[in-house]
Amino acid sequence: MKSTAFDDPCSADAIKNLPIPVVALNNNYKPNRYGDTIVLGLEGSANKVGVGIVKYTPAKYRANYHILSNPRKTYIAPTGQGFLPKQTATHHQNHIVALVRAALLEAFPNEDHPETLISAICFTKGPGMGAPLQSCAVCARTLSLLWKIPLVGVNHCVGHIEMGRLATGTSNPVVLYVSGGNTQVIAYSNQRYRIFGETIDIAIGNCLDRFARVIDLSNDPSPGYNIEQEAKKGTKYIPLPYVVKGMDVSFSGILTQVEQLAKTERKEDLCFSLQETLFAMLVETTERAMAHTGQTQVLIVGGVGCNKRLQEMMLQMVEERGGGVSSMDHRYCIDNGAMIAQAGIFALQFGEKTSLEDSWCTQRYRTDMVQAIWRAP
Repeated sequence: MKSTAFDDPCSADAIKNLPIPVVALNNNYKPNRYGDTIVLGLEGSANKVGVGIVKYTPAKYRANYHILSNPRKTYIAPTGQGFLPKQTATHHQNHIVALVRAALLEAFPNEDHPETLISAICFTKGPGMGAPLQSCAVCARTLSLLWKIPLVGVNHCVGHIEMGRLATGTSNPVVLYVSGGNTQVIAYSNQRYRIFGETIDIAIGNCLDRFARVIDLSNDPSPGYNIEQEAKKGTKYIPLPYVVKGMDVSFSGILTQVEQLAKTERKEDLCFSLQETLFAMLVETTERAMAHTGQTQVLIVGGVGCNKRLQEMMLQMVEERGGGVSSMDHRYCIDNGAMIAQAGIFALQFGEKTSLEDSWCTQRYRTDMVQAIWRAP
């Protein structure tokens, strides 16, 4: 069986400011018979459906978190089309049961009843597309009732951040969150992830995806990845609108302009120019957030965070300020179940769970609405 969990355990004290849970608070949940806390996470807010299993192993001197499995499936729409909610939800419904089985088999190959080792089911509560979110929420509720273990609803954006913090060991960075549905510059303060700047219209990933349709790039493996490959062939920078309004950015006007230029200019040059312009806007607003907060570290999360050119541009800026950039590859930047499990296990360990009555999901769930009870104020 192909492994979906590639890395060694991450030390729980690697990020330095995470309070280490010693015992379950108020009997909120029970560790399994081996003394470990293991949770299963379900993610399906967009075109990817994933199941991740994360284990917390307590230790007197070196507790750690370990991803045991993290399989996922991607709904790939036909070239020239985007993924629609109904078709995406059907895709998730067709794959979610098999993914749960695959995740359990990989995580517990020698267990006849692996569900007895799991302390909670974590699921994406939002934000995202309504129908795909509901598909995974129904699965989460079903498993919770079958296995008689609690639910933990997770904010998708916070899942990205907590996975990034733990995987990279970055303690308290400025976060650039860039994906198909979100574009935000974030910094932590007083148990909230505060949004310092964001898009005022469409997300950067949505901008890239829509332009890929215009120039007939495939959605396999993703439109953004294929734009990145075309951009490497570009030789001419074509000026495009540069729209930064304070700490916020706007991409819709740039998209309109580049769509018009697609009638006369080479697609390689347009992909290159679009990337350079969009990423420069993000670097500018991220630098301003760094200056305001006094932070020297930047963490890039979200699907667009896989882009090597974005990472290069951000690194150049941050190194000039004497800091560093933490970034990840497609395993954890792209939506996955382990990131939901990771944020969920933090919440569970510090006393939070979601009742069945409150296990609804929502398309609008802002990053700064979540109280990060697992972080010191």
